Amino acid sequence: MTPFSDPAVVASYAEATPKKVPGLADLHRMAAILMAERASDNAEILVVGAGGGLELKAFAEAEPGWRFLGVDPSAGMLDLARHTLGPLASRADLRQGYVEDAPEGPFDGATCLLTLHFLDRDERLRTLAEIHRRLRPGAALVVAHHSAAEGADLTRWLARSLTFAGTTANPDAAATMAERLPVLTAEEDEALLREAGFYEIALFYAAFSFRGWVAVA
Repeated sequence: MTPFSDPAVVASYAEATPKKVPGLADLHRMAAILMAERASDNAEILVVGAGGGLELKAFAEAEPGWRFLGVDPSAGMLDLARHTLGPLASRADLRQGYVEDAPEGPFDGATCLLTLHFLDRDERLRTLAEIHRRLRPGAALVVAHHSAAEGADLTRWLARSLTFAGTTANPDAAATMAERLPVLTAEEDEALLREAGFYEIALFYAAFSFRGWVAVA
């Protein structure tokens, strides 16, 4: 059972997540800007880990001509995404599953936000490669997730993120989080993007234990 199978987690997601991720609304805005540099006004965008719908709503509002294909393994989170989108839901095709369950495309841009840190290295590489395979050449991918600087104390940085979120009642929470999440270093994250076929990889977002990159297919 994943956390997103828990109805209580799903119910609190829309309110809780912006409190956990510094500048989440700005992250969504930046992601839309980065994709729009290489996407047309009527682009088809692939959103991997689309549950909740926060980024879908931000993208749909920023780019009125874009349409979206969103995949997420949690049915409850997809229901939340439909609710979050409201009248914008007609522009999003939401499917339960993983990236390999998405159509072949080609898509004009893609995002995978707050998702890859749940995947071990091999699964992460496979996911990135499957995204790359579905993008038209020259399209942008935007990713953001927990990532550690080379040689940094991951537990300390996770503790700072937990403090930002206001969830530090358990002094061992950061250590438990570091043990359970397969967080990679920033150098490893960039190497995986290259191995999956992406180039022009650039860091555009860093906030405590979170980092985000844009890359070109």
